[in-house]
Amino acid sequence: MDFLNAIVAFANFVLVPGTAYGAQLALGALGVTLIYGILRFSNFAHGDTMAFGTMFVILITWGFQGLGISFGPLPTALLALPLGIVLTGFVLIGTDKMVYSFYRQRKVKPVVLVMVSLGVMFIMNGLTRFIIGPDDQRFADGERFIISARTFKEMTGLEEGLAIKTTQGITVITAVIVVAILFWFLNKTRTGKSMRAYSDNEDLALLSGINPERVVLYTWLIVAALATVAGTLYGLDKSFKPFTYFQLLLPIFAAAIVGGLGNPVGAIAGGFVIAFSEVTVTYAFKKVATYILPDALAPDGLLQLMSTDYKFAVSFSILIIVLLFKPTGLFKGQSV
Repeated sequence: MDFLNAIVAFANFVLVPGTAYGAQLALGALGVTLIYGILRFSNFAHGDTMAFGTMFVILITWGFQGLGISFGPLPTALLALPLGIVLTGFVLIGTDKMVYSFYRQRKVKPVVLVMVSLGVMFIMNGLTRFIIGPDDQRFADGERFIISARTFKEMTGLEEGLAIKTTQGITVITAVIVVAILFWFLNKTRTGKSMRAYSDNEDLALLSGINPERVVLYTWLIVAALATVAGTLYGLDKSFKPFTYFQLLLPIFAAAIVGGLGNPVGAIAGGFVIAFSEVTVTYAFKKVATYILPDALAPDGLLQLMSTDYKFAVSFSILIIVLLFKPTGLFKGQSV
């Protein structure tokens, strides 16, 4: 019985939140890796693009709630998500037309586009804070839990309860659907194949008659969808605060680089590697150890390798190790 309690405790605080967080990072990393693979630069504005898209979703959600529109037991934000994606798409396409296309036409070095993306990042960050404010915004409604700790205890008779939040379940299901649609689009549609060809060999793709502007347009639209979905899922699961999305840029880039920058499969794998590394290193294993070990060996300390305040240091450490020893990542993307 104690062993089962230990498993439930581990699942409650590591497996379930790690899986949800990994799905969120994977979606964010997919956006980064698509831009790097197709547009040939590292987009440092991606975290604030997620914040911008989520801001749209929150404002539309508040509008729906004010009109009395809800989605039953599910968050109303899911109804607002398609509109948020459309608005974010317009913003990204507008940004590309006004900013990035100027430098792309002059065939500047990728580092110049990186610096330009930093400028876009600061503008987006400032606009988000100006429009919605710098404070935490909670916009999740509907049923809070798929299964609560109390219900689980009553069902199983165990001392430990397993709680799975509705937002965690939605995150995983939505991520699976979005990734399936993305891979179907890239592998089965003519436009998706054009994007892959452009990514593999730009000159050969142009000689084949592929329209580069169309490729760029679809890339930004896909990135808008990925960023808005990832940002909204993260905001529903935790809370929305613009500065938090700026901080998320580190684990998202770490996920993309660990998996192999430019490799979509690697981005997904990297997202879960980073998420479970952060959650595992910052979790206090005292409760799990108390269930498993005899009373004489029960630990006095928390058995926590690192405080949760330093969880981004885990991403940074993994990123440094990968860049030093395997810069192409786990799935052999493009070296940084």
